[in-house]
Amino acid sequence: MNTDPDMITTMVKMTASLFLVLALLLTVFYFIKRMLKNDNGGPAEKPIRVLANSCIGVKKNILLVEIPGCILVVGITNDSICCLDKIKDEKILDKFKNVHGENAPFSFSDQLNRLTSRFKEKKNDTGNTGRVVETYE
Repeated sequence: MNTDPDMITTMVKMTASLFLVLALLLTVFYFIKRMLKNDNGGPAEKPIRVLANSCIGVKKNILLVEIPGCILVVGITNDSICCLDKIKDEKILDKFKNVHGENAPFSFSDQLNRLTSRFKEKKNDTGNTGRVVETYE
């Protein structure tokens, strides 16, 4: 009598269990992402942006923060955050908008969407067999 387990049957069961657990995890992550999605319909651009950051010492920074109507010069240390100055002069505000408006760095999600957009666009291509094959550019 053979009491050794059949290796093929054991591998099939183990692989099926692995795929079942992975599918369950992906499903849970998908629903969590949908439930936590913050789609409030507000403006796409954030009203508060960090224009510049300069390190002046160990754990000591000066930031230029743009809020609607003015630019704040903020000092940040290990223990405190304080507003050093408010810039409300229209000439300086226009200068910062011109410098940072067009060349502002994209967020990580914007860059990822830009890089993957060519893979998302579907293109029809005919191969040697004469049938239409769906490819991603």
